[in-house]
Amino acid sequence: MSKNASALPADIAKLSFEEAMTELEKLVRQLEDGKAKLDDAITAYERGALLKRHCEAKLRDAQAKIEQISLSADGNVTTTPFNP
Repeated sequence: MSKNASALPADIAKLSFEEAMTELEKLVRQLEDGKAKLDDAITAYERGALLKRHCEAKLRDAQAKIEQISLSADGNVTTTPFNP
């Protein structure tokens, strides 16, 4: 997990990318609906921002792992250890 994950609430930090995206999409739909009370909308927005940050960190970690994969001249796939 990335360095920024420790600053996230524990319930968000433990989510997979897919789980976080599903929750984020649900919050966006609720906010777009416009029926939430102001305080609820603010809370949802704040949680959405944290979920977005978590998803971005997961994507950065995945990208770093992918960048460690290389193809040798003979076509064999090799990897180098990923160190976050």
